[in-house]
Amino acid sequence: MSRGNIIAVVIAAVLLIALPRIITHEFYINMASQCLIFAILALSLNLMLGFGGMVSLGHAAYIGVAGYTCILLTIAGWHPLLAAIAALALSTVIAGVFGMLSLRAPGLGFLMITLALGQIVWGIAYRANTLTGGDNGIRLPARPEPFGINITGAPGFYYFTLIVFAVALFGMWRFARSPFGASLMGTRDQPRRMRMLGHNVWMVQWLTFVIAGFWGSVGGLMFVYYNVFLSPHALTLQQSAEILLMSILGGASSLTGPIVGAVIITLIKNVASTYVERWNTLLGAIFIAVIIFMPLGLVPGCRALWLRWRNRNRPKSPTPAAEPAE
Repeated sequence: MSRGNIIAVVIAAVLLIALPRIITHEFYINMASQCLIFAILALSLNLMLGFGGMVSLGHAAYIGVAGYTCILLTIAGWHPLLAAIAALALSTVIAGVFGMLSLRAPGLGFLMITLALGQIVWGIAYRANTLTGGDNGIRLPARPEPFGINITGAPGFYYFTLIVFAVALFGMWRFARSPFGASLMGTRDQPRRMRMLGHNVWMVQWLTFVIAGFWGSVGGLMFVYYNVFLSPHALTLQQSAEILLMSILGGASSLTGPIVGAVIITLIKNVASTYVERWNTLLGAIFIAVIIFMPLGLVPGCRALWLRWRNRNRPKSPTPAAEPAE
């Protein structure tokens, strides 16, 4: 990591820690918690999309599997920590099964299978009234108290979410910078060459699918802890599409891109929608503008503009003149 990146990370960390002191209104503190939760979901999907080239439209299924499992086990009398661990374990196993099914078909087939699997989870949540409450949803009895700390209030829950987000971001950063992450990008760009070099392309993609499902389940648990409620509406195709849009809008080729995309879309949904009736149209217009002028996303596009502006006054290196032919 370069010196400039370290300085940027330190500044961002200080601002995030000081945020509840700067913005004291509970509504905006809760909004910041939502941004962090959806950033975890977008980052987890980006492991498949940006680094693996696998487009999924069923990522919201992990919100349902992890969320419903945690709520039902908590209602059954399990300790919140054990319920959370069991929910993450089950959801990760489901991700492994989904990965085996989805990777049977590449490209558009992969996209359609993930869409179908996500809709199956939504359909089960919608129809299993005795377990999930159907369309009426089901409530979590109470937020957990990690290490005896009360996170019922907005500032306390924000700091809890910030810690989980930091752990998730570090874990995914290490994954992306690891030799396995390099092999994943190799399977994305040159799968045939990676096979010839002895790499098991299917296994690399499947393990990435499982890891993305695990972190998506973590984001799903935080989603349930925030709302203290879960209904099939959180598992819809629209939710999966929004998570996918967050990664693409910010820039799937970077780790900061999905975070920026999550912040923008969450603010548009919750803030701009109070002033603009058709906020979906506004979101669509922003997405189209970004794709036209910054095809790689906001973060890579802004980085390219910054480099162009910084180098604007530098003299161009002269092109060496061709030697005359003898």
